[in-house]
Amino acid sequence: MNRRSFLQVAAAAPAFAQPPKASPEVAWNQWGGPHRNFQTEAPGLKDQWPAAGPKVIWKRTLGEGYSSPAVENGTLYTLYGRPREEVVTACDAATGKTLWEHNTPMTFQSDYAEVMGNGPYSTPLIAGDRVFTTGVAGRLQAFDKKSGKLLWTQQLWAEHNGTRVMYGYASSPIAWRDTLIVPVGGRGKSVMAFKQADGSVAWAKNDYPNAYSSPLLINVDGLDQLVVLMDGTVFAVNPNNGDLQWETPFRASYGIAVATPVWGPGNLLFFSAEYDAGAKVMRLEGTGNQVKATEVWTSNRLRLHHGNAMCIGGTLYFSSGGKGSVAIFTAVDFSSGKVLWQDRGIAKATFVWADQKLITLNGDGDLMIVHPTPQGFKVASKASLLTSLAWTPPVLVGSRLYIRDRRNMMAVDLG
Repeated sequence: MNRRSFLQVAAAAPAFAQPPKASPEVAWNQWGGPHRNFQTEAPGLKDQWPAAGPKVIWKRTLGEGYSSPAVENGTLYTLYGRPREEVVTACDAATGKTLWEHNTPMTFQSDYAEVMGNGPYSTPLIAGDRVFTTGVAGRLQAFDKKSGKLLWTQQLWAEHNGTRVMYGYASSPIAWRDTLIVPVGGRGKSVMAFKQADGSVAWAKNDYPNAYSSPLLINVDGLDQLVVLMDGTVFAVNPNNGDLQWETPFRASYGIAVATPVWGPGNLLFFSAEYDAGAKVMRLEGTGNQVKATEVWTSNRLRLHHGNAMCIGGTLYFSSGGKGSVAIFTAVDFSSGKVLWQDRGIAKATFVWADQKLITLNGDGDLMIVHPTPQGFKVASKASLLTSLAWTPPVLVGSRLYIRDRRNMMAVDLG
């Protein structure tokens, strides 16, 4: 065969190239995942399961609590409670086996511990070689993520006079450059930033009392903002120094504001709570070094008790209600506040959005694949996997989903 014929044949033959490499798993390194909005990249998830549900990789008892895990490079970090103890644990994400644990004495007792447990509630933060946790009594701790060695501690209640909320501290920390930032509450220490390396205070400012919500970093027309929902107000600070950027009144009775705000298209910010608070959307506009916040709509009808709201396109999906009543799966137009539909077919639930699927876990422990649209929704798959008080939002890394109820955690394969 001459060279020309060989080239013609080679051009016509199928290419025997190396198969494409699988997409690297996106770490879930904090509350709400990589973007803190409960959305991640995980292609190739199945839409249908066998009757028994997706493949269970492992399941284990864990102790009391609602802390969702943070997962990175095959290691899962979370918190749980035992009688008179609070535990930070690292587990093998593939098997659920414990790699290390750190136990701390715990004297805090919620008034409602017999009904729903005593926490903990917050999600660890993985940043560099460290993992940071906030315990139910306001204890902020830093650990070496490989060995579990305790590096430093800050007592947000005992040392910094933070707000002693009745259910216990629940806010999850957030990283900003070489600091981590947490709500604390109290005069001059509403929000505090600590150096990740040694726990020293980088800044502490503002005077609002704390609630249960976790902060959110957003960018408004080039201006970085840390948005915080606290007791009586929603506001934003400059994450570099804590300077107040804007604020708006928003009050839930007893300070029970739990859900993290949602940043949506068109510079719209949604926040909501039960206990007579309702919901509100603000439009944020950056001008020079300033941000202007303008109310777009408000509603007393829409009330996100706890869990999370999901923004898909221009539509918000969440469970509305739930304080002494049945929560209703709800779709709302983000820009206008118009309720597009409500349906009792899905009880109070939390969500992850990946691969064009709304991975949904209701409070009874039923896992679902849901396809929502502004016109309605379809449940493609459903399986009962956990027990009641499955209030912890799911965590997805690759095709492996981690779910938890009050006392158990499990991993299932959605691929």
